[in-house]
Amino acid sequence: MAARLLKIAAFYFVIAIILGIVMGITKAFSYSSVHAHLNLVGWVSLAIIGLIYIAFPAAAQTKLATWHFWLHNIGLPVMQGSLFLMLLTQVEGFVVGTIIGSLILGVGILLFAINLWQQVKP
Repeated sequence: MAARLLKIAAFYFVIAIILGIVMGITKAFSYSSVHAHLNLVGWVSLAIIGLIYIAFPAAAQTKLATWHFWLHNIGLPVMQGSLFLMLLTQVEGFVVGTIIGSLILGVGILLFAINLWQQVKP
């Protein structure tokens, strides 16, 4: 699980950096919230979670870890893709996807926290 999380974190990092470069070249900084979320929730958070699972391998072997992985990696692209489309098209209807993606991501993060509380012992 740790290796998968680190690899997907690197993927989000590459996407966020590409978006940042495109924003800089085009001077279209209205997508900065998408760029920031991909960096923080995609790259940084998943990389730290991957490192936590290296430090606590029992936590990485649980069903909660698997559920978190999938919910995180479904919720984040839905949330940020919808936000990007909303900013790009100015169509408010995409806010529904942003909300749904946020909720899916939030449930995934909650499962990660529960997993840590259950598996990481002093």
